[in-house]
Amino acid sequence: MANTTSAKKATRKIARRTDINKARRSRVRTFIRKVEEAIASGDVAQAAEALRAAQPEIQRAATKGVMHGNTASRKVSRLAARVKALTA
Repeated sequence: MANTTSAKKATRKIARRTDINKARRSRVRTFIRKVEEAIASGDVAQAAEALRAAQPEIQRAATKGVMHGNTASRKVSRLAARVKALTA
């Protein structure tokens, strides 16, 4: 357990950030799931719209440090490739 005042404050800050990061990570997963469901249904327009909504959310997570930038780029790239494959 934290003993010093600064350590106690750090613990409070970490707990607050953890809650925020959990919410953001969950939000990203939801957006990704919506894209994957649209891809599975085969609806090109819906999949493209879901991808347009998910892309900024994924990049925001990378900016905020919830996920690595390369991971975010990879996820967007792979989702975009799958959406593009629907049209072909």
